[in-house]
Amino acid sequence: MTGKELYFKKFFKDRSLKILAMFFADFSRSQFSCVTGSKLELHSSYLSRAIKTNQDLLPETPWIHIFYNDFWGTLLTHSGSHKSYRPFCTLSFRINHAIGGMDPWGYHLVNILLHAAVTGLFTNFSRILFGDGYWTLIAGLLFASHPIHTEAVAGIVGRADIGACLFFLLSLMCYVKHCSTRSSSARTWGWILGAGLCAGCSMLWKEQGVTVLAISAVYDIFVFHRLKMHQIIPALYKRKNLNLFFSIGLLTSWGTALLGVRLYWMGNKPPSFSNSDNPAADSDSFLTRMLTFLYLPTKNLWLLFCPDTLSFDWSMDAVPLLKAVSDWRNLHTVAFYAGLFLLAYFSLKGSSNERECNGKSIMNGKQNANGHSCHSEMEYKTVEGKSSFASKEENGIKKHEIPKLQLPSTENIVILSLSLLIVPFIPATNLFFYVGFVIAERVLYVPSMGFCLLVTVGVRALYVKAQKRFLKNLVFFSTAALIVFYGLKTVVRNGDWQNEEMLYRSGIKVNPAKAWGNLGNVLKSQSKISEAESAYRNALYYRSNMADMLYNLGLLLQENNRFAEALHYYKLAIGSRPTLASAYLNTGIILMNQGKTEEARRTFLKCSEIPDENLKDPHAHKSSVTSCLYNLGKLFHEQGHYEDALTVYKEAIQKMPRQFAPQSLYNMMGEAYMRMSRLPEAEHWYVESLRSKSDHIPAHLTYGKLLALTGRKSEAEKYFVKAIQLDPTKGNCYMHYGQFLLEESRLIEAAEMAKKAAELDNTEFDVVFNAAHMLRQASLNEEAEKYYEMAAGLRPNTSQS
Repeated sequence: MTGKELYFKKFFKDRSLKILAMFFADFSRSQFSCVTGSKLELHSSYLSRAIKTNQDLLPETPWIHIFYNDFWGTLLTHSGSHKSYRPFCTLSFRINHAIGGMDPWGYHLVNILLHAAVTGLFTNFSRILFGDGYWTLIAGLLFASHPIHTEAVAGIVGRADIGACLFFLLSLMCYVKHCSTRSSSARTWGWILGAGLCAGCSMLWKEQGVTVLAISAVYDIFVFHRLKMHQIIPALYKRKNLNLFFSIGLLTSWGTALLGVRLYWMGNKPPSFSNSDNPAADSDSFLTRMLTFLYLPTKNLWLLFCPDTLSFDWSMDAVPLLKAVSDWRNLHTVAFYAGLFLLAYFSLKGSSNERECNGKSIMNGKQNANGHSCHSEMEYKTVEGKSSFASKEENGIKKHEIPKLQLPSTENIVILSLSLLIVPFIPATNLFFYVGFVIAERVLYVPSMGFCLLVTVGVRALYVKAQKRFLKNLVFFSTAALIVFYGLKTVVRNGDWQNEEMLYRSGIKVNPAKAWGNLGNVLKSQSKISEAESAYRNALYYRSNMADMLYNLGLLLQENNRFAEALHYYKLAIGSRPTLASAYLNTGIILMNQGKTEEARRTFLKCSEIPDENLKDPHAHKSSVTSCLYNLGKLFHEQGHYEDALTVYKEAIQKMPRQFAPQSLYNMMGEAYMRMSRLPEAEHWYVESLRSKSDHIPAHLTYGKLLALTGRKSEAEKYFVKAIQLDPTKGNCYMHYGQFLLEESRLIEAAEMAKKAAELDNTEFDVVFNAAHMLRQASLNEEAEKYYEMAAGLRPNTSQS
């Protein structure tokens, strides 16, 4: 080999390594510098964490993991877990994913079918209370059309509430069957077992499902047995209705067991939330916390009664804190609790001998309505194992047989309705533990059943009290108008849920900071850069310390090469949340690209030392930390410190989460070993890179070079050709294949590859300059001159060109 040939061989080897390094840099930037920080988004982020990035949905993840992780795929005992244990809902998502992947159509279809099933069950349950008349239809239509359900049905993650409600009703219906067969059938204990199992299933869809056991007890005491408050203790003392109290004892024991297991399974620790999730819970003032928490149920009831203003998110300052007794909203609180107390008091006490049954006025149980007997002061008694009914009168007790199918009185239904409205809502009241939201419309899905029953029984009472036909018609048609208005509002609200942009725009008046921030993410995904930037700045105008929003704005600026501004916002984001690893990652990448290697190294190191304790999304945090270590290793690699690079790469492998894509990391491990002439280790990591991602182009190129170096020429050529096939638009792929052909003395073929590379990457000096040399080697001097001239134009001050 002549001196000239040796020179060219060395030149091409060095130049080729430089091009490959450049290719790695471009690839790593696309993979690691754009770690999205959309954690601020409620629905798109919840959807992303619950479905898109939830590893528990993937077929390669053992399905048993679902029962150890929370709703978002985080280990339930992790300090940053939301403790939202909903394995049945996650399992339904996994089935959806297995059938249709990420196609949203299937997910929405399941939600709609579940809502239809819940509506049917609720209507069937209403029939037990109102009979076969139109009052049952009204209750069912109110539930089916209520706008508050839009979030639960239209939002995919709202499936947890619908599924919980489905099994809630199944459990309640089983207990109703248990009550009606308690003394006459051996199957009665099968029904109560079914009620308990369905209650457990409801809790495994969503936590509030366990409250059905309390509702079942209310039904048994106040509806089936028609006991008044003052009768419960004497009945217990005199050992009457032992079957009733035995059933209540079973319900209590089962509920206690479920809650105990639930608490143990989540590590015996409550979840922790940021102050923006629930500002009242974070307040130092007891008065502020008390007044705000007392007011929030009032606000929720108003949303049920008049769902005029709805929003995808009510966190942050959507409901301003009540900081003083003089706040006029306290009047709403007083009126709400006073009305609730009076309604409960008169219903529990019982007032008049005149009752109504299914829209017909009756006196002392004489009137029959819709084929059902209705009695005013009824209670079930168990005598010698047989069920009978006793009708109490003022002067003595008159016993007589009553038809088995018995409709409850208005007072009975009101008590059940109030319990169904209040009890499932108790977990959201912050009474026993703080929750991660201010108001959540989806949480009202189960309580809305109590509201619909309460409205129906109230309308029925008005209808009965009205003496004139005109007034009766007015009550009936007003109710019909309410159902129509609810239905129209539901249609309008569904329009808001058609896409993310419409949803977030609809929430601007309620929660401008969150809505503008999420809208900015949507506009950015649509490549509306200036509008997205404006939306981010609007969000920061309303709440300037949102770390996620500061990060998102910095990311937008970085992607548009406004690096100084991006660094400013990344530093503000880190100042607002020192644990935001993705901000450290992109800060380090910018500094590294600006040549500030020492500052970049310190930034990456600081990021790698941040623990994932008490972080809401530990998986995303670990991914950012792994990316920081990858870039730190690449920094050492470029400086020639291959041992240090390998140490950092190995640490990255130890820390990377399951969902992290490791192909680039493995490939750089192989490169470091190859630079140290440890070829067997290099080959191992190249193979690992291809195993983790079979279409990873850099690994094809690097492994091809290794195969060529070790004499396996035919195998090497296959990998170079495969790299070109994977992405025919990458000039680097042609350049590396050309270098291989040149070393094989296939000069004409090498020249062809060089020309294709230069045509595709005609702005890259190294590619164009290398192409000119290859053409010159093939004695294609005129074309070589053309590319030398092009290279000189790209770098006029470079003596080589």
